[in-house]
Amino acid sequence: MPKWEKLVDSRERLFWTLHTAGWCGFAIVYWIGSFMHEMRSIWLFVIILNAYAGWLLTIPLRYIYRKALTLSPLKMLLLVAISLYVIALLWAMVKNVNHWEIYKKGFRPDEWYWYFRGTINSLIMIGCWTGAYFGVKNYQMLLKEKQNVLKASSMAHQAHIKMLRYQLNPHFLFNTLNAISTLVLMKENKTAEAMVSRLSDFLRYSLDKDPIQRIPLIQEIQALELYLEIEKVRFEDRLTVVWDIEEETKDALVPSLILQPIIENSIKFAISKMQEGGQISISAKTFGRDLMLNVSDNGPGADIKNGQLPISKGSGVGLHNIQERLAALYVKNYSFVISHNYPAGIKINIRIPFEKGDGSSDNTTEN
Repeated sequence: MPKWEKLVDSRERLFWTLHTAGWCGFAIVYWIGSFMHEMRSIWLFVIILNAYAGWLLTIPLRYIYRKALTLSPLKMLLLVAISLYVIALLWAMVKNVNHWEIYKKGFRPDEWYWYFRGTINSLIMIGCWTGAYFGVKNYQMLLKEKQNVLKASSMAHQAHIKMLRYQLNPHFLFNTLNAISTLVLMKENKTAEAMVSRLSDFLRYSLDKDPIQRIPLIQEIQALELYLEIEKVRFEDRLTVVWDIEEETKDALVPSLILQPIIENSIKFAISKMQEGGQISISAKTFGRDLMLNVSDNGPGADIKNGQLPISKGSGVGLHNIQERLAALYVKNYSFVISHNYPAGIKINIRIPFEKGDGSSDNTTEN
C-alpha cells in the first residue's frame, strides 16, 4: 500500500495532519491577503489567534459529525447544519473580540450584535472544513470497501486454487485404493502392503505442501518418484520411466503436483492397456523466458479434437483440473497442449513462466 494510502487509512493521524495543515494554510493565506492593506505588525498575532481559535472550535465538530453519520439522512443534515452554524457564530465572535481588543486596543462596538459581524465569512470557512471532513471520510470508506473487495477476491481466488489442488487427493486416492483392493482380493498381500506404505509417504508429502505456494521443480520430481514407486508395485517391469530434466530447471517454481495427474492419466489409459507395458517420458527444459514441461507415453493413443482428449467415465478430471489451476495461477500467461506422440501415444506440453526458487523471475506473472 502506498504511503499516502496508509496515511488515509490511519484515521487519527490523518485527521490531525489535515486539520492542523488546513488552519495553518488559512493563517498563511490571510496573512498574505493583508499585504493589500497597510496593517500593523500586531495583525500577524491576531491572525494566529484567529487560526488557533478555528483550530480549537472545529475539533468538537469531528465528534458531532461522527455521531451524525449514524443517524438517518434527515437528522444527519439537521445536526450538521445546526452544529456548523453554531461554531461559525462562535468563531465570528472570537475573531471580532481579537480584532477589537488586540488590534484596536480595547474598542467597544455600539451594539452587541456587532460581535457577530462577518458570520457569513466564518460560515463559508467552517463549511469548507465540513466539506473536507466528509470528503475525506467518504474516501476512507471507499478505500476500506475497495480493500475488503480485494481481500474477498484474494481469499476466493486462494480458496479456488486450494479446492482444485485438494481435489487431486481423493481422485488419486480412489484409484490407488481401488488397485490395493484388487491386490488384496487376488491375495497379493505383500504387494498390497508395499503399495500402502508408499501411498502413506506420498500422501504425507502432498498434505505437507501449501497448495497456494509454488515449489521448486526438484521437489515436484521427488513427489512424482514417490507416486511412480506406488505404480511400479502394480506394474513392475511393465512400467518404464525416462527422465530428461535440465539442470537449471530444477530450481524453477511450479504448482505442486501439476504433473502427477498427467502421469496418472498415461498409466491408466496407456500403460495399463498394453500387455507388455510401456514407457512414460518426462522432460523439463527452458525456452527463452519460459519453462517447458512435457509428459509423453507410447500407448495406443486417442482421438484428439481441438487439443482435447475425449471425455469418458472416469477420465478428464485430472487434466481439466490442471488447466483450471494454470488459469487461476497464471491467467493467460501459460499454455496446455495435448498432441499425438509419434509414432504412438499422447504428448502433453505445459508452458509456464520461468521463475527461480530464490524468488527472482525471468518473466512477470499475474497471480
